[in-house]
Amino acid sequence: MSFRIQPAAPARPNRCQLFGPGSRPAIFEKMAASAADVINLDLEDSVAPSDKDSARANIIQAIGDVDWGTKTLSVRINGLDTPYWYKDVVDLLEQAPERLDQIMIPKVGCAADIYAVDALVSAIEAAKGRTKRIAFEVIIESAAGIAHVEEIAAASSRLEALSLGAADFAASMGMATTGIGGTQENYYMIREGEKHWSDPWHWAQAAIVAACRTHGVLPVDGPFGDFSDDEGYRAQALRSATLGMVGKWAIHPKQIALANEVFTPSEDAVTEAREILAAMETAKANGEGATVYKGRLVDIASIKQAEVIVKQSEMIAG
Repeated sequence: MSFRIQPAAPARPNRCQLFGPGSRPAIFEKMAASAADVINLDLEDSVAPSDKDSARANIIQAIGDVDWGTKTLSVRINGLDTPYWYKDVVDLLEQAPERLDQIMIPKVGCAADIYAVDALVSAIEAAKGRTKRIAFEVIIESAAGIAHVEEIAAASSRLEALSLGAADFAASMGMATTGIGGTQENYYMIREGEKHWSDPWHWAQAAIVAACRTHGVLPVDGPFGDFSDDEGYRAQALRSATLGMVGKWAIHPKQIALANEVFTPSEDAVTEAREILAAMETAKANGEGATVYKGRLVDIASIKQAEVIVKQSEMIAG
């Protein structure tokens, strides 16, 4: 184990992040009443350029008017390569009440992008006397972003979560696909005449998880475009959870239940984790560093694995 201890990620439920455009205020109440852990009100891709100003005003009004309960409330600003982002940040922090929890920064390519937003946010917070410190979530959506993912994950103490944006990422990488996440028809291998489909997002997800866990940030899987394909969504979410991601985006309300199902530890998994911890306590009391549970070896590393499941279950229940 390194002398530098791996920091813990923020202890907040993040199983599902529900997105809705700021240009559609009629859906805000429904979003607030949903079972999503995180609400992302969008000023970026889902809002037409002609609607940017009105969408921003809608969101600022709703932050104070809508009862968001205990959800994490986030606003996705426009990218730093646009003329909109600075006004997004200034208006949100100067006009919106302190119920806002987080700003989501899209298309981040390097640590300097985070620094730019952090400097502006810090100045406004100081000038306006805001007592609640705004958190950041960033989206990896480019070749530069994945190449610099570790420096991005370490770029600011405000950073709490990091997501993979599959569509823009695929475009930046020059991938031959128009699909947003999931299985890609032409990404397969042949064995004994049978097609076997691989996961083209796996390596990027693994890089994001490693960077996030190194620096105490929550790794989150992004959108799944075909909201008519429940099993495809569930399959990708299960792969993401197995890799260590804590949640997934929902671009349609029907995806909320799927994300919550996958990223909530099952009763059987929690029971097994608690039994492993109990078995290891017995082993330690007997002066042993390992024991056998259900025919397999468990040791000190097994304690850490089991604790992840138990802590996640307790946090969601709490």
